Amino acid sequence: MARKQSPTLTDAELRLMKILWARGPSTVGDVVEALPEDEPLAYSTVLTTLRILEQKGYLRHEKQGRAYVYHPVVDRSAARRSALRYVMDRFFNNSPEQLVLGVLESEEMDLADLERLKKMIEESE
Repeated sequence: MARKQSPTLTDAELRLMKILWARGPSTVGDVVEALPEDEPLAYSTVLTTLRILEQKGYLRHEKQGRAYVYHPVVDRSAARRSALRYVMDRFFNNSPEQLVLGVLESEEMDLADLERLKKMIEESE
């Protein structure tokens, strides 16, 4: 039985999306070359992952000569918002308040971070 497709980016997908967001339109070979030397991936693995990202709507491709050039369709901030909505819905009963409280309760934040949050809250009112 096929595994259910994740609505958000997996770690492997995010790794390649970060390269595409930084580089812009790229071929599979470009992405393979941009991977860190200590964490290489096979060409076929990168190709498969890019095709999955295209199926999910994160990329599109166009043919240039013999190569496909992949273009990000979803920018980094939209992907971040999508992931936050997914986490908020799944773990925090679709409540932004519960999400923020969860972060505040589980993470150590210094005074400067808390002051920045306070200022952002005041500015949004």
